[in-house]
Amino acid sequence: MASQVIFDRIASREFVDLFRHKKLDQPLLMELKVTLVTLKAVLNDAEEKQIENPDVREWLDELKHAVFDAEDVLDEINYEALRCKLEGEAQTADKLTKKVRNLLSTSRNKFYQSMNAKIQELLQRLEHFVQLKDALGLRENVGRKVSQRTPTTSLVHEPCVYGRDEAKQNLSKVLFSDDASEENVSVIPIVGMGGVGKTTLARMLYNDNKVKEHFTLKAWACISEDYDAIRVTKTLLESVTSKPCQKTDLNLLQVELSEELRGKKFLFVLDDVWNENYIEWKYLQTPFTSGARGSKVLVTTRNKNIATFMRSVPIQTLEPLSHEDCWFLLAKHANVNPSSDPSLEEIGKKIARKCKGLPLAAQTLGGVLRWKPDSEVWNGVLNSIIWEKSDILPALGLSYHYLPAELKRCFIYCSILPKDYEFRAEDVVFLWMAEGLIPQGENGDNMEKVAKEYFDELLSRSLFQTSGKSSFVMHDLINDLAVFMSKGFCSRWEGRESHEVERVRHLSYAREKLDVAVKFEPLKGAKCLRTFLSISLKPYYRYGDSYYVSKKVLHNLLPSLTCLRVLSLSHYTNVTELPDSIKKLIHLRYLDLSYTAIETLPGVLCSLYNLQTLLLSNCFRLVELPAGLRKLKNLQKLILGGCESLTKLPVDMGELINLHHLDVSGTKIAEMPMQMSTLKSLRTLSAFIVGKSTGSTIGELGELPHLGGKLSILQLRNVVDARDALQANLKDKKDLKELELEWGDEDADDSQKEKDVLEKLQPWVNLEKLTISGYGGKDFPNWLGGSSLSNIQVMCIRKCSNCSSLPPVGRLPTLKELYIDGMKLVKTIGVEFYGSTGSSVIQPFKSLEKLEFGWMKEWEEWVPSGSGGADFPCLQELKLLECPKLRGSLPCDLPCLKKLSVRG
Repeated sequence: MASQVIFDRIASREFVDLFRHKKLDQPLLMELKVTLVTLKAVLNDAEEKQIENPDVREWLDELKHAVFDAEDVLDEINYEALRCKLEGEAQTADKLTKKVRNLLSTSRNKFYQSMNAKIQELLQRLEHFVQLKDALGLRENVGRKVSQRTPTTSLVHEPCVYGRDEAKQNLSKVLFSDDASEENVSVIPIVGMGGVGKTTLARMLYNDNKVKEHFTLKAWACISEDYDAIRVTKTLLESVTSKPCQKTDLNLLQVELSEELRGKKFLFVLDDVWNENYIEWKYLQTPFTSGARGSKVLVTTRNKNIATFMRSVPIQTLEPLSHEDCWFLLAKHANVNPSSDPSLEEIGKKIARKCKGLPLAAQTLGGVLRWKPDSEVWNGVLNSIIWEKSDILPALGLSYHYLPAELKRCFIYCSILPKDYEFRAEDVVFLWMAEGLIPQGENGDNMEKVAKEYFDELLSRSLFQTSGKSSFVMHDLINDLAVFMSKGFCSRWEGRESHEVERVRHLSYAREKLDVAVKFEPLKGAKCLRTFLSISLKPYYRYGDSYYVSKKVLHNLLPSLTCLRVLSLSHYTNVTELPDSIKKLIHLRYLDLSYTAIETLPGVLCSLYNLQTLLLSNCFRLVELPAGLRKLKNLQKLILGGCESLTKLPVDMGELINLHHLDVSGTKIAEMPMQMSTLKSLRTLSAFIVGKSTGSTIGELGELPHLGGKLSILQLRNVVDARDALQANLKDKKDLKELELEWGDEDADDSQKEKDVLEKLQPWVNLEKLTISGYGGKDFPNWLGGSSLSNIQVMCIRKCSNCSSLPPVGRLPTLKELYIDGMKLVKTIGVEFYGSTGSSVIQPFKSLEKLEFGWMKEWEEWVPSGSGGADFPCLQELKLLECPKLRGSLPCDLPCLKKLSVRG
């Protein structure tokens, strides 16, 4: 792993201060520092030579294990210091006697004596590595220039594709032809080696607008090495029906899929097929035959034999790119102009030749060289020894080799993710944080921000790839690279195979319907395990799925894994409680109990002072949280979404001064507890519920300056004084992107007060989405249609039952979607809606693409703006639902309209 990062942490000021202020041996500290500096000096040389020298790799791996153990010792000291601080504060408050404090002090001295012994043992281990470095020929300060993180966090959008025009054209002809085999369905195989771009080409075709128009249904299924006919059939069925399916019987699934396809023209993509069993393929495709003539199945595979028995049209073999196209692709990802620097172009073309025509290799190397137009760096890549010595694809090995140290460690950790596993950025970010891979950012940046920058950097280097709107995957070969580089430290279990895990640090395993104790027998000796992560190989969780884990795992195994930092028991529906022995996991940072049947949390949980992330989403039986939650000084993320029985938060919630994220969506909480304003570190707050009596007032939001993302302020009818709303200071919350203002279902008792409240809740100018619901004022404040919302893209106005007219939202230049419903007093929509006044007429709704009116019971007339041009020049979709009195004409000049829905 990235030993540099670990060394930096142990040699940090935090570590030094810990020795200085606690009862630890000072000479031992100096000796340890000298040893660390000596070892750190040869790390670059060791990282380079491990590729060709197994002895160096073994030396480096053993050194990493030693430094991991040192981290655990440091963490143990940190925990003890925090425990003494917190318990000391509690004892002072309770006025304990001097005798008790003396006993505590004696206990503390014994602890630090034992730590001195551990550090002495650690020092002896490290000195052994110093003695061996000369024998291995390791030299100080040898290394290459490491490409720095790019100054941008731009995400990869559409992939840059070169040299595939002819292949795409040939496949398009076949796709759009209605000539088919006797079963009406053509199977089109794309064959090529790993990394040559089969999936990219298939995705280009799948997302082509002509394809969308030509086929009634389409679906994408990733097959991969773990072939499962039930999983594949269910994936296709759920894609074409757009709803989850609970069936597990293959025959029933096939019957339903056959009925859904009957008489319809469809396109299926079966990506990454490995199964060579002809009988199983014929069985899988049985439902396809009910589709209409011209239906197509596009198959990508590395195996030509598979393509031969599956095909019904000629095979499209995808050859490697030409050297020229490889160079263009590399230059694109390196962000250089091929003709701007002749010397750089000459080196770049030589590097491109070594990519052997593989697009994946070219784009990952482009990521290595991105924003580094330096011939020394480029020559270093060209002449690297990795081209001759690596057991993996050399270009991919170089993409790892030239990563900055902090990114190496994050990338390697992702080797615990299975192939084709889709993940969200935040899932990975919070695991990195829990494992100590993310430093506190410069300039006061929080760890989440730094971690997201790391994630975007790995994405820009093509080590991650986008998969859908908000998920990501690792290419198979990239996954192989991560596994190769993490050997001995990371492990993932995907079946019943045996494993050597005694010294493994990070483990993921495929969650099964019944996880029995014998499955985890190998972990009895894994005393240094840090990650215990359950993962579902299904594409997503379906409500009603049940998983069970042996009670022996909970009560016997887990408490013995005392180095754990990440523990996930997510989706085990038989987990109703945690044993008190969980208190032994003092290093724990991340605890995921989401989708379990947990009823109460043990009080000892509150002694896990290092906890950063606590996930309780959809714990539908959870009633309340332990009172001692305030002790979790390092808690950063608390998700309670879906805990439908939860009606209150702890009264001392305000003591969680390091809490960064609080999600209470899906709960029945009636009001926020007092002193919410003390949570100064809070970055996201899903909802703030204004209480009727004793809870926090809305004004406390003003003391939370870092709030961002989405915020819902609910039950605004409970605001007593409109001046409290002004104190919420929404106008200065620059990181807010989405805001919901909801007054509740009761009728307004003071419409003027409600207008005053809304007037004072004007948000920051960069807000992107605004929802106003249940507002009881008689009209809207001026800011709602003015320049103060110059970046708004989506607006929803609902159930504002006292308003007889709409706000002038036509003035908003960036508004793309507008939803209005339940405005029961509105009879006419006229010039005020468009933003026009008596003296001026403007061109309204310059960007609006979607407009929906619903449940407007009294709406009779829709008057045009009189601007002289189209009132809705970009409108693509218009819906009118349950507007029974509307008469006259609709807007006539709608040049971009694609969809019109009228009902009631």
